[in-house]
Amino acid sequence: MKLRPDTLAAQLEQRLLPVYLVSGDEPLQVGEAADAVRAAARARGFTERDVHFIERSSGSSWEDILQSAQSLSLFASRRIVEIRIPSGKLGGDGAMLQRLIEAANDELLVLIVSGRIEGGAKTPAWALAADERGAWLPVWPIEAAKLPAWLKARLKATGVEASEEAVSLLVARTEGNLLAARQEVDRLALLHGGGRIGAADVAGSVGDSTRFTVFNLSDAVAAADAARALRVLAGLRSEGEEAVLVIWALLSELHGLEAEASGISDPAALRRRGWAPPRARRPALRFAELTRRAARADRMAKGALRGEVWDELALLATELCGVRSLPGL
Repeated sequence: MKLRPDTLAAQLEQRLLPVYLVSGDEPLQVGEAADAVRAAARARGFTERDVHFIERSSGSSWEDILQSAQSLSLFASRRIVEIRIPSGKLGGDGAMLQRLIEAANDELLVLIVSGRIEGGAKTPAWALAADERGAWLPVWPIEAAKLPAWLKARLKATGVEASEEAVSLLVARTEGNLLAARQEVDRLALLHGGGRIGAADVAGSVGDSTRFTVFNLSDAVAAADAARALRVLAGLRSEGEEAVLVIWALLSELHGLEAEASGISDPAALRRRGWAPPRARRPALRFAELTRRAARADRMAKGALRGEVWDELALLATELCGVRSLPGL
């Protein structure tokens, strides 16, 4: 059974399954989902909990884990066995985890908390087994377009009504960092609980905690949002991101846009983009010039050409968004 963060509570209220797999790289949502499963299990008498951290190279004793899971306590018969797999990969240990999943029952709940797990043909057998015996909740980052609604709902749940300007500023200062967003929501609730806040209230108490990835940059370019692309680019630079990785992301968008303009389907690019929004319409792009600019940025990043690579990347990103910057190369 596949679940989403917004459907988990209803499922747990209905019944408790023997196996839950929560996976993803968004720590706040993964942690809250796992907490919800634990709380539901405690309410149903699962008073003991064994936690095991598994790494591919850890050499974990699965026989000991299985024996511990199957042994009964003198004081409690219901137990949670929690397996944490930060990397999301097990290699040969996957078969042992499947044995544990098969052993789950009304007295033994197996909770697996994992990093992101690849889908499609690369989905590991143990993840499929967890999905079949219980529920799998894959967690994905909240899209930028959905973050305002998420923040507004969190604020409302704490008794704070926020203006649109306040929510927009909170988004700008916490995007890409949900843990910081939750902390700021809690802080605003302490300061303004039961009241209404505006942009000035957010500006006075919320610092800039944004975090971006190159995929955020790809999304901004896909949406032809030059202002956001430049903001994400500045954030990546301040966070010490490698320029060559940024070049790769922009080149991926360039190739995808060129394929679309030529009427050539680009399924590989669609697979790379995953849940990202479709590319927005924009004026005709000069792909030869954009390719030359990307090559210039690559040479700068590798020290083969003098110049500021981040300035070149800013020009490339704005051009990809359909905004004419400087004369062609």
